[in-house]
Amino acid sequence: MKSEWVLTQEDFDRLLQWLDPDRDQAAEKYEKIRLRLIKIFVGRGCGDDAEELADKTIDRVSRKLKAGDVPGPFVGDKAIYFQSFVNNICHERIRDRQPREIPQPPSHSEDIEEEHAYLEKCIGELEDEERWLIIEYYRFEKTAKIEHRRQLAMQLGIEVKPLRLRVFRIRTRLKHCIEDCRAQAPSN
Repeated sequence: MKSEWVLTQEDFDRLLQWLDPDRDQAAEKYEKIRLRLIKIFVGRGCGDDAEELADKTIDRVSRKLKAGDVPGPFVGDKAIYFQSFVNNICHERIRDRQPREIPQPPSHSEDIEEEHAYLEKCIGELEDEERWLIIEYYRFEKTAKIEHRRQLAMQLGIEVKPLRLRVFRIRTRLKHCIEDCRAQAPSN
């Protein structure tokens, strides 16, 4: 079992000294780095625990300093060194999170028909352009879908990644709409 590393006052002082020999300047740099890390984690969708992840990043750098694993003498903006840990910490957060429960598909044909009715209702509530986009996006399967989605992005004048994001947002709204329909449906 891996023990959690704790930042001591000595470790913190070492970190500040590494940031700048002038303690006031070091404290200012520390605060700027921490705020920047928080912004990065929020931007990556970790807003609910961005401060904790920023502190974890600072702890990781402090542990490297204590072990003498920091490339030295370090030249340049030391904030970049902190940012080099962000990807790993994000991946660890995702890995450590509890897996979400995957909803089981409906088992009865009546349930399937009900789900289709909810989907049709919710698709009908979309703007015309959104409805067209979601239908076109899922029109093909396997290898044909890749080329079709590339052409769809070109037609819209955007890259494939923003296209995926648009579709994801529409799909999320559809999911919430279907869940609302289920909640409002009279129980049998």
